[in-house]
Amino acid sequence: MEDYFKWKFPYPSRRMPVLAENIVSTSQPLACQAGLTMLTKGGNAIDAAIATAITLTVVEPVNNGIGSDAFAIVWDGKKIVGLNASGKSPAAWTVDHFSKYNTMPLLGWDSVTIPGAVSAWVALSKKYGQLNFKELFEPAIQYAENGYLVSPITAKLWNQLAVMYNQRRFPEFHDTFLPNGRAPRPGELFKNPGQANTLKEIADSEGESFYCGKLAKKIVDHAKNAGGLITQEDLEKHEVIWEKPLTMEYKGITLHELPPNGQGLAALIALGILKNCDLNQYEPDSPQSIHLQIEAIKLAFSDAYRYISDKSYLEFDSSRALAPNYLKERSALIDPQLAQHFNFGIPQTGDTVYLATADVNGMMVSFIQSNYLGFGSGIVIPGTGISLQDRGNGFNLIEGHPNQVGPEKRPYHTIIPAFVTKNGLPLMSFGVMGGSMQPQGHAQMMVRIFEYEQNPQAALDAPRWRVMQGLKVNLEPGFNKETQEHLKKLGHQVYNGHYFEFGGAQIISKLEDGYLAASDPRKDGQAVGY
Repeated sequence: MEDYFKWKFPYPSRRMPVLAENIVSTSQPLACQAGLTMLTKGGNAIDAAIATAITLTVVEPVNNGIGSDAFAIVWDGKKIVGLNASGKSPAAWTVDHFSKYNTMPLLGWDSVTIPGAVSAWVALSKKYGQLNFKELFEPAIQYAENGYLVSPITAKLWNQLAVMYNQRRFPEFHDTFLPNGRAPRPGELFKNPGQANTLKEIADSEGESFYCGKLAKKIVDHAKNAGGLITQEDLEKHEVIWEKPLTMEYKGITLHELPPNGQGLAALIALGILKNCDLNQYEPDSPQSIHLQIEAIKLAFSDAYRYISDKSYLEFDSSRALAPNYLKERSALIDPQLAQHFNFGIPQTGDTVYLATADVNGMMVSFIQSNYLGFGSGIVIPGTGISLQDRGNGFNLIEGHPNQVGPEKRPYHTIIPAFVTKNGLPLMSFGVMGGSMQPQGHAQMMVRIFEYEQNPQAALDAPRWRVMQGLKVNLEPGFNKETQEHLKKLGHQVYNGHYFEFGGAQIISKLEDGYLAASDPRKDGQAVGY
């Protein structure tokens, strides 16, 4: 099983992978340990994933919260199962309502879609969980009630993000997350008693309160008082979708991504294009290899931004964009000697938290939940600790576009869990956080591990690139000067960004006896196991 990578660590690394029979890997240590606690109690990988996700809303609020959306891919012991728990727009979100805007709002009530994370916890627990639902909330409630020491990277993001939320416009945000008039410092104790009470209410009602009861009423009442359009009916109508993932074969393995409205399709398209490029002739960090990967992602995004939308509004079956002939045609557009702008093709008929868990019985989980931008919309329901996401920003205002804003639609979604199988058996659960970085990160991990046989931890430690608008490419410090200069000669507008901009990844990989887990050094997190 483990012979698809080499046990080498060629990059400056602060971490070694964790090897164990039961594993949790995520971006915050306390959340990791919450998941591990569930495993030691006799829970399975699903119980661990839910407890980790719930705890992340408390200890890493800069990236997710109770008002987030969530997606998951699960190996349930026999098969792959996908879960889409993203929420729709309110029924009152008409095209006319948004005619006053030039771009989709990033903050405020007109960016808030129905939150789906709570429904993901409930659905996964009911279908697969072994422990009592209320048990999964215990670590998170304890940290919210009694406080936790804020970790360094989270504290830094908290301080940077705080300036985005004006106190006059978002007083509840300031009351909840800046109670001393500032962001908490690294190592400082932070409490969120309102969130503790909310989590107790969700646990006691098995999520019912959030969509149909006392918490739903608080959300709706605040919307009415502050100009939001979310109604009780909007919350009551929310439901999760169990889905079959889309797939792409690559180097003898299969990558699984959830279908639209998520952007996992972009990772599959990029990988399908790269199948037609002989990357193996180049070194992993060479300019030639990086150039081909960059161009493949640009081609993938040109299609993704044109076609991905709510499933009900898709112009054609997503699998058409993955047809081998179409991907071969798209790959032929790449010039090995020149960076290019690409238009979308026409297929023929025919900041987020990520976690991975695995248990000794073979269940593996790839799970992701997110506010979208930092703390999200800036809307916090008074006294509850519920920060609401701003996923509505994923819509556009282009008339006739499948992703045009409208009532009761799911927006283009950036958060995507990933899963890899080999010969129909589970091999790897992984994800890379960070908006448009996510499909780019998925493609880079796949190439590094399965093309270049890099150890999963080495693949995380390696420097990353990120395609921006036009010909701009953000290169993480770590690439050598020759690679950067060569890419510039090919026409890429190269610059070096902060490590925050390259996401954070977690990987759990199946071994013959147990698992290897790798955690990204760009985050506070870790992998833990026993």
